[in-house]
Amino acid sequence: MGDKIKRIGVLTSGGDAPGMNAAVRAVVRSAVGMGIECIGIRRGWTGLISSDFVKLDGSSVSHIINKGGTMLYTARSLDFMERAGREKAIGTCKLLGLDGIVAIGGDGTFRGALALSRQVAEDGQKLDVVGIPATIDNDIGCSHYTIGFDTACNTAVQCIDKLRDTMQSHERCSVVEVMGRHAGYLALYVGIAVGATAVLIPERPVDFENDVVENIRRARLAGSTHYMVVVAEGAGNAYEIADQIKEKMSIDPRVTVLGHIQRGGSPTARDRELASRMGYQAVQVLAQRKGNRIVAKQEGSIVDLDMEEALAMTKSLEMDRYDVLEALTNNDGFRNR
Repeated sequence: MGDKIKRIGVLTSGGDAPGMNAAVRAVVRSAVGMGIECIGIRRGWTGLISSDFVKLDGSSVSHIINKGGTMLYTARSLDFMERAGREKAIGTCKLLGLDGIVAIGGDGTFRGALALSRQVAEDGQKLDVVGIPATIDNDIGCSHYTIGFDTACNTAVQCIDKLRDTMQSHERCSVVEVMGRHAGYLALYVGIAVGATAVLIPERPVDFENDVVENIRRARLAGSTHYMVVVAEGAGNAYEIADQIKEKMSIDPRVTVLGHIQRGGSPTARDRELASRMGYQAVQVLAQRKGNRIVAKQEGSIVDLDMEEALAMTKSLEMDRYDVLEALTNNDGFRNR
């Protein structure tokens, strides 16, 4: 491979997130504008193993910036986790003459990219990889924000606002489960935005009596007759939580699991703009022949970080947001949140 980058691949992997298409568009158009050919790898790392690809140009990514999902499709690949699977992927890279790959996804996507790059290096060759963080969970340690989070939050808020209308009409308690198996960013952000009676997140041990029962009790004593409990999927089973509420308080909650609806929909302006900036930056990094990097947002700026160092970074949930939630909820003077 020469010093000047000639051809790159772009893929989306893992769970889809609104704004992935905007990132793909930015990568393709930035590359084409610099005289770099761009190949779309369909179905993530699986597509790299099976040579599932399509040549992309500026017109082929027209009118996708406003669409949810990913035009390149996505998948999780067990085969790619094995050396033999990556060897097949390397064969595709050689066949296509790829100098670099932009991988759009989460932590698992980036670890796959790093493993691929290392395996190529063992043969004395070079394949530059750059990651773009896109996940609705907002749980990538090196980046203060990930593509898709804002859209997922807005989707959940819209759904919960509609649920509140019927819960208020029937004077009921609603338990809503949102995504977040290991991280409570989505649940806490949404909980504050909808004025939830209680929010349960994985990062904070659940004291059911104080966090749920007492919050509902205070709301009832203040005159409220409907209650909204938001649960991150990693903090507990929504149906079991509803059963506990029924047993302890003699009220009959209704459960709503929002599920994959949070992944869909047209991305917000914030996600489109961020995805465009990150996609552009990823191509700039590759053009400089800087490999094994992750593009991230830090303190309002788009930066690129060493992939190994970035994957070792962690970030903790800003628990001051939980303080805000409690301050606005645990007050007998507040009736209608």
